[in-house]
Amino acid sequence: MKARHCIWLAVLALAIVFVFVNAGLDFTYVIPKRLARLAAMVIGGVCVACSAIAFQTLSGNRILTPAIMGYEAVYLLLQALLVLALGVQGQALLGNQGNFLIALLVMLGYSWALHRWLLRSANGNVYFLLLVGLVLTLVMGTLTQFVQLKASPGEFSMLLGYTQASFNRASPQLLLNCAVLVAGLCGLLAKAIPVLDVLVLGRDQAISLGVDYQRNVRLLLALIAALVAVSTSLLGPTAFMGVFVANITYAVAGTFRHRTTLALGSAVAIAVFIAAQLLVEHAFNYRTTVGILVNLVCGTYFLALMVRNRGAA
Repeated sequence: MKARHCIWLAVLALAIVFVFVNAGLDFTYVIPKRLARLAAMVIGGVCVACSAIAFQTLSGNRILTPAIMGYEAVYLLLQALLVLALGVQGQALLGNQGNFLIALLVMLGYSWALHRWLLRSANGNVYFLLLVGLVLTLVMGTLTQFVQLKASPGEFSMLLGYTQASFNRASPQLLLNCAVLVAGLCGLLAKAIPVLDVLVLGRDQAISLGVDYQRNVRLLLALIAALVAVSTSLLGPTAFMGVFVANITYAVAGTFRHRTTLALGSAVAIAVFIAAQLLVEHAFNYRTTVGILVNLVCGTYFLALMVRNRGAA
């Protein structure tokens, strides 16, 4: 219990440091800008943690994240196509809200098509869905690289910006819309917590306990897809962060009850985002990005987890 409280206290302390250190108590520009970035971190952290933990429950695997389904690959391919079609002026034409809305709708459409056709044809086999998602991720990654070859240096530089997580893209109005949307999604996920607690036991055990497995899997995958779509459209790809956040949460929580892990995982993800941003600003003086730091730490942890699991086997 103390460890859980320490996580929340760390989040509060990091948030205070991020907002007020070297701000000069400038409430007209600096602090409002930092509060907007903090809001993006909170929304993104909740999306990353809740989607990763729920996805690992459905897949029964602690080293998978929703990224394997190809959501981030769809986002990167879409951005590459938009830049190729509209050029460097595309961002000005669409605006942050337009880009966010297009990315959100495309990713949700991709998710709907994937679940609608594959889950029906595979009779609810989640592992078949994961395999197809992995193949589609590789295919779309190759297509994105092909499109990048057609881009000019200026367009390629813009595309690189979309491959890294950033907290500076969202306007206050967009953040408010995202907060309302994520609150609704989290409310639906909270209602599904009893089902998640049963699904963590496995497919056969869940069915024997009276859970409508296929229906609940479809519903939860749709919620996960929506959370990932919001996070990726708002911040950009986060790659291995879901694995890191979920496994740290399990270790600290000491339980797999989702009422505890979902909330604690959100706190861990927010703390990681804030700590990475503080390092970028105050330790590296903007010579690196949050995405690079997060992928470095979380990717290293992912490799260590793989090696440890292989050794245990």
